[in-house]
Amino acid sequence: MDLITSTEAGLYCAAGDFHIDPWMPVPRAVITHAHADHARPGCGEYLCAAPSVPLLVRRLGPEARVTGWPYGHVETLGSARVSLHPAGHILGSAQVRVELGGEVWVASGDYKQAPDATCTPFEPVRCDVFITEATFALPIYQWDPPEAVFQQIHAWWSANAAEGRASILFCYALGKAQRILHGLMAHTDKPVLVHGAVEGITQVYREAGVPMLPTVPVVEVARGTSHAGQLILAPISAAGTPWMKRFGDHRRALASGFMRVRGNRRRRAVDRGFVLSDHADWPALLDTIRATGARKVLTTHGYTHTLVRWLNESGVEAAPLATQFEGEADT
Repeated sequence: MDLITSTEAGLYCAAGDFHIDPWMPVPRAVITHAHADHARPGCGEYLCAAPSVPLLVRRLGPEARVTGWPYGHVETLGSARVSLHPAGHILGSAQVRVELGGEVWVASGDYKQAPDATCTPFEPVRCDVFITEATFALPIYQWDPPEAVFQQIHAWWSANAAEGRASILFCYALGKAQRILHGLMAHTDKPVLVHGAVEGITQVYREAGVPMLPTVPVVEVARGTSHAGQLILAPISAAGTPWMKRFGDHRRALASGFMRVRGNRRRRAVDRGFVLSDHADWPALLDTIRATGARKVLTTHGYTHTLVRWLNESGVEAAPLATQFEGEADT
């Protein structure tokens, strides 16, 4: 019997009577992280890693019943033993370990192995069956060291400033923006202007003790003020909105793993693409799967069939598992 199955409401563990990152309201949800495609409103109870609690409350509202567990803490739900382990994706992200009768399943959620001081580092978890994301499961997706990318972002910002232009960098409001704000500290102490969607979440990160550059919400800057020389962080949803008109002469860039493919930069109508992802690249996916020692791998969202084929041809039993997760959906 499978410990975790895909249902119309989401991944479900019958032994513990809970769903993992459900996309429909359910009585009990175990949440891997606070991105919108994994944390939907309307559930009776939310269980998550302790650092994720303030992010979930912010996203779901103060009326949501949210309980946080320390990483590694074991709870008994029904007849299953359940614990959460660091996923390295964003602040509070977790893998879900489920054990029943000596068999262990792990649902990874989204994860990465790359260094990131804004969240707890990824921890491989041994298991019999591993449910892994496959957002970037193609050999073309291999990441440069993040420190090199932050240096590129700073150089781009500096060059635009020297020409009297503003620099608008589109990125995820949750996770990516804070990672950039931390990474740029090695190159500058200048404040960064941010969209309102970025500022609120950034304050949650500051309260969690994550050091970052100072930020100023764009809404607090007087209309008509020149933004020449400034760096502005904004979600991609802000592109093409009236909000953009206040910045005058500017250049646009997007930080995403999908910027590894040049055509995606043209499609998003940005001047520059920075290859920075909060997901595992192709080598890290394979390394993680090996580290789990899993006899069977189930793949979700992304290039699922590519990863399944590679694993099957390598002697590992694998199959896709249908979900509504989106990976880097803002690209």
